[in-house]
Amino acid sequence: MGIEWFLQSLSLWLILLSEVHAEKGIFQDTSATHVELDQRIAAVRDLLVHLERSKQLLVLTCWSPLARYRLWQTIREDVNFPSTISVRFGSVSTRQLPWHDRNQHQIVIVVDLSCPGTDSLLENANQLLYYRVRWIALKSVQEAGTIKGWANCTVDPLLDRLPLLISNELFYFCTDVTTGRHLVRQQYRLSTASSSAPIYETFGIWEPNLGVHFGPSADRPPSTSVRRQNFQQFQLRASLVILHNETLNHLDDLHDKHIDTISRVNYLLTKSVAHALNATVRFSIVDTWGYRDQETDRYNGMIGELQSDLADLGGTSMFFTQDRIKAVDYLSMTASTRASFVFRAPKLSFTDNVFVLPFDQYVWYCTVSFILLSGLLLLVVLRTEQRYNVTNSAERNSTTTVTGLSDTLLNVFGTTCQQGSFIEPKTAPSRCLILLCLVVLMFLYASYSANIVALIQSPSTKIQTLEDLLASRLKTGAEDTVYNQYYFRHETEPIRKALYERKMRNKDGSENFLPLAQGVELVRQGHYAFHVEKGVCYKLISETFQEEEKCGLQEVEYLKVIEPYYAVQKNSSFREPVRINLFKLREFGIQGRENTLLYTKKPRCVGGSSFIPVSIVDVWPALVTLGWGYLLTITMLIGEQLWVRLQARVLPTDGYFKQ
Repeated sequence: MGIEWFLQSLSLWLILLSEVHAEKGIFQDTSATHVELDQRIAAVRDLLVHLERSKQLLVLTCWSPLARYRLWQTIREDVNFPSTISVRFGSVSTRQLPWHDRNQHQIVIVVDLSCPGTDSLLENANQLLYYRVRWIALKSVQEAGTIKGWANCTVDPLLDRLPLLISNELFYFCTDVTTGRHLVRQQYRLSTASSSAPIYETFGIWEPNLGVHFGPSADRPPSTSVRRQNFQQFQLRASLVILHNETLNHLDDLHDKHIDTISRVNYLLTKSVAHALNATVRFSIVDTWGYRDQETDRYNGMIGELQSDLADLGGTSMFFTQDRIKAVDYLSMTASTRASFVFRAPKLSFTDNVFVLPFDQYVWYCTVSFILLSGLLLLVVLRTEQRYNVTNSAERNSTTTVTGLSDTLLNVFGTTCQQGSFIEPKTAPSRCLILLCLVVLMFLYASYSANIVALIQSPSTKIQTLEDLLASRLKTGAEDTVYNQYYFRHETEPIRKALYERKMRNKDGSENFLPLAQGVELVRQGHYAFHVEKGVCYKLISETFQEEEKCGLQEVEYLKVIEPYYAVQKNSSFREPVRINLFKLREFGIQGRENTLLYTKKPRCVGGSSFIPVSIVDVWPALVTLGWGYLLTITMLIGEQLWVRLQARVLPTDGYFKQ
């Protein structure tokens, strides 16, 4: 910035020196001309003071180098301007316009309507005339080479044929033929159609000694978007997405409010915005929001109508996606709803093995350690009894004589399972040990049984993410809508793509896109996740589910989008007035009222959960354990038989032990 400022200052000083040494007659440098030039410069300076956020002044005129230097010097030396404001000069050409400048809202362009080529520049400025950039237009009257004030405030054919739409901020100076005052005026029209008459506004009054002032009130007029709120019954065009034709008969009532709910909410809000702007609205009906064609790079549906200038407003809010940012302008969130997988939380046994959940892992460690330690101590005590002949000869020959560690461990394990003890203790130590095992393991068994009963009746909270849903045994489906079909089929993220391919698309090529009522019924039956707009789904759930069935409803989001946004044409002149009134509708509670009337909140669980009978799923781990036990037993039996036969062939014992 310092080098640029130095070079610009140097060039201006050179221009001044050339002006001073120029030959007489090249530039008409009469005192009257100087006064008029200073008057132009003063007018730009006085108006620029009232244009907030002005960081750059772009001057595209045919003024002499001396006039340009004086303008630069005036802006630099005036204490009303911040030192950061820059002044840039250019030729009267569209190449000088800030087409792609990121700070267009900080630029003020000065043009002189008397300069050749200015009319062509303005006619080819397109959206810069009414979008973001501000303009100061000067047109002076000259007589015999001398400037004689401003042009009269009559109809200007050039300004009248320019697309000065409602959002434009073009200021021009003129003289009122009645009062003789110098006015700072603006004009706009609501449409580029020839039948649209321009509307004139007086921004302020300019006087050479007082600058720009605003009449008796002395208050600066509000911003353009706030000031121009009267559309004078202009007809706005809105595109509305309707997926069911019957909805067209019930847009203004609450009949079947779960059908096309988002369109009905935005239909009412669009009418409220039009009423606030004193405008009318005409709706066109489409059957899709609009998705990009990869070959033509054009959109269909509602976005296509906005792109093709067939609609001014997107009458149905839509998802905020990256590819749509280049096609439309998003304004405000109007519908407080999201689309998610909705499902009843399955029983805990559906996602976990309930037989290992009653105890913490450290309790299991302690229980196993207790069984091993008790079996070892019991073996030591019984071996001691046998060694010192505590039992009589009849008992010593009994089949219940303990011979090893496996017998004592089996006895303690049977005690753990409350099956009793097949060992008969004869001494005080063995009796105390077995009694201790019975008491301790009784409490463990009681706690385990109580927890098992509670866990079998408990819902699972394990399915919280798409990864959990993909790994679960839940079946999935989605409401048969345009956006569900598009996003599921075109998803590229690995988890979401796998969810579609493994759970949404069947082996025969069919897809689980279902009507709303059918999907909600499958959710009621259980073990089914249905992707649907939540506010719509909860309406049917409230009407069809039993009270206990409303408990345990869970949600998992699939779409990586925020709440739907209201949109208008890209670079639309109606953008700010519509945005302001949408914000007002939210602030005043009108938007919340419409959402509350048409959307149903998640039903509360007031009835509590009912008794759930035990199913095969609940005892499946036990059945698996039993099956593996049977298999192990049969395998060991076969192994023992083979070993006996092999031993009989290799070692024929009958011949070795004959006397």
